[in-house]
Amino acid sequence: MSYKLIIALYITTATIISSCSPEEEGPTIPISQDAILVTFKGGIDLENLPNYANQDVPGYIDNDNTTTNHITDGGAVLGRVLFYDKNLSIDNTISCSSCHQQGFAFSDPDPASTGVNGTTGRHSMRLVNARFADEDRFFWDERANSLEEQTTMPIQDHIEMGFSGEAGDEDILDLCDKLEAIDYYNELFTFVYGDNEVTEARMQLALAQFIRSIQSFDSKYDIGRAQVRNNNDNFPNFTDQENAGKALFTQGTDFNNNGVRVGGGLGCNRCHRAPAFDIDPNSGNNGFIASLEGENETDTNVTRSPSLRDLFNPSGTVNGPFMHTGFSENFEDVLDHYDIIPRSNNNIDRRLTPDGNPQNLAMTQEEKEAVIAFIKTLTGSGIYTNEKWSDPFN
Repeated sequence: MSYKLIIALYITTATIISSCSPEEEGPTIPISQDAILVTFKGGIDLENLPNYANQDVPGYIDNDNTTTNHITDGGAVLGRVLFYDKNLSIDNTISCSSCHQQGFAFSDPDPASTGVNGTTGRHSMRLVNARFADEDRFFWDERANSLEEQTTMPIQDHIEMGFSGEAGDEDILDLCDKLEAIDYYNELFTFVYGDNEVTEARMQLALAQFIRSIQSFDSKYDIGRAQVRNNNDNFPNFTDQENAGKALFTQGTDFNNNGVRVGGGLGCNRCHRAPAFDIDPNSGNNGFIASLEGENETDTNVTRSPSLRDLFNPSGTVNGPFMHTGFSENFEDVLDHYDIIPRSNNNIDRRLTPDGNPQNLAMTQEEKEAVIAFIKTLTGSGIYTNEKWSDPFN
């Protein structure tokens, strides 16, 4: 190995250590990657890492919920391996990617995801542009205070991945011991952190870096947005129907005293804000209170949603069912819900109850079709095929 390459690897590793955790001390020389090369058959090479840290982000995207855990190439590679590794479940059958599949924009085609001890209580969110959400709390009910905190909660869930410490199950410390006994983790953790110690905090940092690296900004929308002054201008690459749908989505709504729309757009942008299409952090419940726990159960704590980007894949089919219950694969059913909010609840977003009345948008079929045409312009392509976000074990 040349002297210049040794110096370059040392600088890269030191940068990774500094970015991931300022309290960690990194290695002074490059480490072995024999087990990595054997396990991943050359698909991961520490001397030739993919670009995770310096991807192009459009200038009109101004949200970033990264705090001190900035993306690094090495940290994201470790996160990628953890994300796809079934060793992170108690019976070696489930990985993070089991519920968040690349082919479905990192969501699940099933309404509820299968875990080691049953199925999840809510549909698995798409992990698209999680880094660019202004809302920095995660899960449908926002119970995780950060993406870092979120990453290991499914691992410690008794139903999902099983390292819960409940009913005789092992806990997260046992998982750390399990991973420390695996050669490729010895090499990866040493490369990123300077030694092979596996801790929950280190897993959280790496998993969050990988998830934040998953971005989608190569859509028809982005091509058009780059050519205009702001989100409200007609996009030159859009059809008339797509521009009409964009206007309906973006423009505010005029209601009469009974909550019936009498003019304007549909007001979708009030909560799902362009150009990131992330959820407004101040959003309340959207009035859809069904529960996967049973027909007679309600779920009013849902106040978050993923970005509306990549609801559809490039072929025009949906990336799994919609809402926290996965109640339908027809987006028109979602529009029907917002068209006439069925009932109120104590946690409902007040923007959906003008003057105290459940909103009635009175959408025409033409308007619904225009909105759907617009939503499809938010679909990218690279997120489905880019190898750096794919399963390294295949």
